[in-house]
Amino acid sequence: MRATLRWAHSDLRTHRGEALFLVLATAGIVASLLLATALFGYATNPWQRVFTQSHGAHVWLHTDTAADTGELAALDGVDEVAGPYPTAATTVSSRGSRAFVELRATAERPSVGRPPLVSGHWLDPATPNGVVLESRLARALLAQPGDTLTVPGTARELTVVGVADSAEPRYRPGEQPGLVWALPQAVPDPGGQVIGLRLTDPDDTSYLVQRAVTVLGAGAIGEVSTWQQARAEAQGDNRLLGQVLGLFGLGALVAAGLAVHGAIGTRIRGHLRDLSVLKAIGFTPGQVVRIFLLQHLAYALLGAVAAAALAEALGSRIPGRLGDAVGVWQGLPGHTVALLVIPAGAVLFIGATTGLAAWRAGRVPPVPVPRPAATPGGRLSGVARRALGVRVPPALVLGWHKAFTRRPRSLATVARLALPLLLIVVAMSAWTTIDRFHSEPEQIGLPTTLSVRADAGLSERRARSLLERDPQVAAAYPGVETAALVPGQTATIALRGLGTHQDPYPYTLAEGRPARGADEAVAGQGLLDLLDVRVGDWVRMTVGDQPQILHIVGRSIEPENAGRVISTSLDTLRDNDPGLRPTLYELRLTPGADPGEVADRLATAGRGHLDVHTVTNPADGLSPLRAVVAGLIAVLALIGLIELLTAIGGTVREGERDLLALKAIGLSPRQITAITVTATGFTALAAVLTATALGLPLAHWLIDAQGRSSGIGAGIAQGPSAVLMLLLGAAAVLCAAALAAVPAARAARRRLVDTLSAVA
Repeated sequence: MRATLRWAHSDLRTHRGEALFLVLATAGIVASLLLATALFGYATNPWQRVFTQSHGAHVWLHTDTAADTGELAALDGVDEVAGPYPTAATTVSSRGSRAFVELRATAERPSVGRPPLVSGHWLDPATPNGVVLESRLARALLAQPGDTLTVPGTARELTVVGVADSAEPRYRPGEQPGLVWALPQAVPDPGGQVIGLRLTDPDDTSYLVQRAVTVLGAGAIGEVSTWQQARAEAQGDNRLLGQVLGLFGLGALVAAGLAVHGAIGTRIRGHLRDLSVLKAIGFTPGQVVRIFLLQHLAYALLGAVAAAALAEALGSRIPGRLGDAVGVWQGLPGHTVALLVIPAGAVLFIGATTGLAAWRAGRVPPVPVPRPAATPGGRLSGVARRALGVRVPPALVLGWHKAFTRRPRSLATVARLALPLLLIVVAMSAWTTIDRFHSEPEQIGLPTTLSVRADAGLSERRARSLLERDPQVAAAYPGVETAALVPGQTATIALRGLGTHQDPYPYTLAEGRPARGADEAVAGQGLLDLLDVRVGDWVRMTVGDQPQILHIVGRSIEPENAGRVISTSLDTLRDNDPGLRPTLYELRLTPGADPGEVADRLATAGRGHLDVHTVTNPADGLSPLRAVVAGLIAVLALIGLIELLTAIGGTVREGERDLLALKAIGLSPRQITAITVTATGFTALAAVLTATALGLPLAHWLIDAQGRSSGIGAGIAQGPSAVLMLLLGAAAVLCAAALAAVPAARAARRRLVDTLSAVA
């Protein structure tokens, strides 16, 4: 045991840098996997917690006031019913912020869909104008208990008495109205009603929705929302962050395992004499294997324990969403198990790859086998000899020869170095795609900057005149957006009519062509998946009791409503309903215009009749991903550095036996050094080219696959610029050359007697 420890200590002193990099890389990998687990837990748990605490309904049906909902409670599979509650759509304002809301009248706190209070108290008859706000709506309005909300265009005022969480679809400006609970007297003119169904079997949701629509009649249903939609929406960006961290964490773990395997294999080839001596003095093959195995397991264990300790102690203090995710995850039942299993799994994986390489060390014979007389690289090829004949610098020719003549070993080195570089290329593509969302929103389905809703007190002509009068409004597209029942009546989608035939809305198309003729439409990926249709198909939907049949001629990039959107022109919808008037206007601003200033001017000019807000960019929720990507690139760079040091060490050791021959033909130490540096540079260049050739298509496929699964659709991926890729390649090659220069120069200046002893 003492000899084993002395060997491990001596090896650690010789390879301090490599040991440090292994510890840091393992710590980064384990931290990434722990954060991914935290984000997955955070994505699912908050909504599930609220749904459980509120005894939530699995289906919410919005109907007109005449619908008889009494028969729904008798349907097979319906366990409990919430409501019906009268509802009214209106706009409220607080502290200069406005929001479109649904006032829901309830005389007492419901038993199904019972909102858990965050602050304040529930509705009290002593405050007849009191309301309780859904928590996300309260944050948007900067409202808290005790504040007063105004209803623009009227003298009504509402007092906030409480803030509560809800498991229903959350407030999204311009897409989903905020939820406000109020006493019946605070909802004097309800325009509809809502009823919630809690099911005995949540898996039967689609079937029960279809039964409910059959009982009530399609014309009575305005909108259907299910628990699956609410859960998917609540998970949102957090799940994406978790997927990114998990994917890169696992990829980095594989890269680290291969790097360790290569490092041990190279070290064994360079220390065959030392291993033979160990065997000769009594070390058994098992003891030699344990030396390497325990040494690298100790490095991995140290990094894993450090990552777990830091994640536990400081994870909740990370600013932003990551810190919130870790804080919630630490309170979940499976937190302790994950905190132990993930580091242990990473250590065991690294141990397995270490064991495979260390097993070769155990097979080294106790008597050194004479080295073959032939040079390791083989004879020079005809091309190489001709290149030397035309006075190509020997460093280039012999460096290329040294880098690529031993094909199995050379290809393995290139592959191990290319893997972390490939993952870096994918990470850079993710970063570039996020930047594209911010810098070119029109390319990802957001051609407009402001969305304006006009109330019934403002005519269409007057509304357009107010909007187009502003000097920084380049175009105003009138439109309507309504909920429509899909075929089979199991879910609702968003039906939009924007722009006219003369002034069409500039949709961003990823497939097909724009909708120009009557009854033509474009649809998002989420709608195509929901209805199992493709571009070129006809679809039938129901708006109220009116059928609408549209021909899908293109697929648009739709970042809203999970892509469950079908869009046509306002003129097409007016053909089916001549009395239809626009209720919203999408505004495209002039370059350089400040959306906030334009919104303030329009709200003032509208005198309470215009509800103006900025169009939500999905990239706003992905801001934490930049820090995640930067951290992953740093971890991958460490792994690449480990593999690079291994490749340099192997190249220098294998070049020792050629040193006498190179000096004999008249090469100077500087030229010999240049051969090793050039060989390392060529290896790094081959890895960069491989990573680029494989990484860019892989990145596009992964990003587009994520776009399809989220409903936005494929076509959003953006690769890094050519300049950025050139900088990455140049940095990798120059770093490899710089790291190889010092050990290569040291080896080239060795004394002949040392070289003879090494070759013997």
